[in-house]
Amino acid sequence: MNFETFYTSFFATMAFGIIFNVPKRSMISGGIIGMLGWALYIWLTGQYHFDMVFATLIAAFFVATVSQLLARYHKMPVTVFSVSGIIPLVPGGLAYDTMRHFVENDYSIAIKYATKTLLISGAIAFGLIFSGVISQILRRNDNANVKED
Repeated sequence: MNFETFYTSFFATMAFGIIFNVPKRSMISGGIIGMLGWALYIWLTGQYHFDMVFATLIAAFFVATVSQLLARYHKMPVTVFSVSGIIPLVPGGLAYDTMRHFVENDYSIAIKYATKTLLISGAIAFGLIFSGVISQILRRNDNANVKED
């Protein structure tokens, strides 16, 4: 594995944290979340040859779940961690290639890239939503158990 990509994802996540005005005390945690999400994605696609979309779904779910745990620990909103932590997974390069091929009138490749970009974006959204839904279900079950006691 190339550790330079992990450092880059850490600093990119922190840079987006600065852009989004996250509190200073959450910057390192946010950077680590982004780096670990990217490391998981690289590990799944490189080591186990997972499809990019499925690996993105798993990594986004991981980022969202860890973001929720850290949000409770730091007593901050989940979005402080999840928005900047998800940045390394965003398919910006694919979106650029999509537009470049459309401009060059190479529509068959452009459609291929556009489809992959949309699927990866959907996987990110689904991973974030799925983690949130599971968290709410677990919270409701905890509240129900507390009321019964």
